[in-house]
Amino acid sequence: MRSNKKTKKNDAGKFTGKFFLYFFLLLLAIITFTPFYIMLINATRSTQEINMGITLIPGNALLENYKSMMISMNIWSGFRNSLIVAVPSTILSGYFGALTAYAFSKFKFKGNKFLFWFILATMMIPIQLGLIGYYQLTANLHIINTFWALILPTVANAATVFFLKMYIDVNVHDSLLEAARVDGSSEFYTFNRIVLPIIMPGVATMSILNFIFSWNNYLTPLVLLFDKEKFTLPILIALVKGTYKQNLGAQYLAVAISVIPILIAFMFFSKYIISGITAGALKE
Repeated sequence: MRSNKKTKKNDAGKFTGKFFLYFFLLLLAIITFTPFYIMLINATRSTQEINMGITLIPGNALLENYKSMMISMNIWSGFRNSLIVAVPSTILSGYFGALTAYAFSKFKFKGNKFLFWFILATMMIPIQLGLIGYYQLTANLHIINTFWALILPTVANAATVFFLKMYIDVNVHDSLLEAARVDGSSEFYTFNRIVLPIIMPGVATMSILNFIFSWNNYLTPLVLLFDKEKFTLPILIALVKGTYKQNLGAQYLAVAISVIPILIAFMFFSKYIISGITAGALKE
């Protein structure tokens, strides 16, 4: 009888714990989603309606806000330009970051640790400090006012190298690489066909973060791009804010459009983010 009572108490305790846990997670999800929902609602409202206060009911000014947004600039050209910059930057930074991390993790050469810590030290330097020097470099290479000036710096990403090196240390065993070398596999073949599929969750995690950074990057395109036709989405959103200071609905609509690719990326790759972050947390 006592054991049954203890079992019932334990079951009741587990149920209560799960109830409060799910309640807290649900409350946290609502709090997190509310600002995004209000942004979408305000994108359908006029400036006068927005100034009257917050509401959860959509308005009827979506078409007017869209027309106002498109009067002096084509937001979709900025959308296209941002994709042209963000997608190659994400792919190149993911691949070459993984390749560099693989070299630091599995090849022991003289100066390995020094170079690795030197790369990590660059993470402490603000991007703004090197912007003038990079401007002069792009001018000398004749790639200023081109998308390549925005894509090339993302290839060398210290954060990606650091994260993937730690990931490779945990998930890629030396015995697996030795077996591939005994079978006559070249180093590039080993990396592309064996190592890269294993560390793909980590690569996907950093690729999404790099995509978000490249997509939201405002300062570098503002300095290096001169033609309005090449402006990326963050610059155009800033222009919308400057042009339509009283049209808050157009600003909310422009921001809502800019968030769409990030939401799509998280929808398709969220499982890779979770698996990449939790890699090595559990031991068999």
